[in-house]
Amino acid sequence: MDRNEFRRMCEAFHERCANPAARYKIETRYLGVPREAPSLAASREAFLSSDVVEQLSREQSPEGNWGPLFNKDYNDKAIFPTTRVAIERCLYLGLARDDREILSSALAYLEPYLFGQGAEPLYDRNERAIPWQMCEIVELIEKIAPSNPLCDRLYFEWIYVAGRAFEGGEYGYERERDAQREILGTREKRLVPMPVGMLLLRRDALPDGLEEAMRRHYARNAFQNGIFWQKSLSRFPERFAYPYTRRWLPTIRYINRFRDAREYMEPAVDWLMRSRSADGVWDYGPQVKDPWGYFENFSLSRRYAENRIVDCTMEALDILHQYLTNRSESTGSRPNPATTFDTP
Repeated sequence: MDRNEFRRMCEAFHERCANPAARYKIETRYLGVPREAPSLAASREAFLSSDVVEQLSREQSPEGNWGPLFNKDYNDKAIFPTTRVAIERCLYLGLARDDREILSSALAYLEPYLFGQGAEPLYDRNERAIPWQMCEIVELIEKIAPSNPLCDRLYFEWIYVAGRAFEGGEYGYERERDAQREILGTREKRLVPMPVGMLLLRRDALPDGLEEAMRRHYARNAFQNGIFWQKSLSRFPERFAYPYTRRWLPTIRYINRFRDAREYMEPAVDWLMRSRSADGVWDYGPQVKDPWGYFENFSLSRRYAENRIVDCTMEALDILHQYLTNRSESTGSRPNPATTFDTP
């Protein structure tokens, strides 16, 4: 698969898809149409007034959140289990900071946490909990407002920790433990998970070779052992339409953050391409219920089978888009502006 083939896939699905949120994301993120382009005005208006965006706006509090930041309250039947889930949903759909003030309000809710002034206390079950949550908060802030100077200090600290952990190009537990104790003041044997996603949002600030070293260590481990549901990418289900198909996706997305992860991503890309129907779409069929719910859907209507195809196809295209973007960046080549795959 190359960029031209991917573009043809996107254009074909865009032509047959009537969903305004999916069409807008295809145009802006996958086909590279600038958000301010006059030709996009009608599509943008349809997206911003779509049912999924209206729901996010309606359920957001005046303070900018959607309930608890991280901790799900299982007694609360809120549409969005946590604020983090709602923000990730905004970003996945393609909302930007200047769209309807949804993400700008969320940013105003998040930033006080950087000064210890968050609206709700962070959970503090052990000495690793708060540093981990702060990294998650910074990652959300950076996705909304890239290169936010308020996040600089925490970035520099974790770049130092990661650099110590991967001195010489290979991971060392003792080196990371000592660096975390120096910077975070921790004393337990268990470490704060390395905030890989946060660090890669500012990959240009990473020392030479650090991303490559992290990829060899973290991507290889995820490929072999999976994450969360322990689904290894060395073995996929025989049928794509399988009740647990979505449980492979977190591992694929985790590895797909790294540039030049071809050796770990190729099985996933091959699996996706083999699973595409004759009509050029993907459908993973009915899935088991996730206790956290499923928030990457593009419509709230009750046409379940039709919406499932849209959701699944958009997930597959999202993975392939990121894979191609990382691949072009790793080789030092930039896509032609007419076929760009950079997120605007």
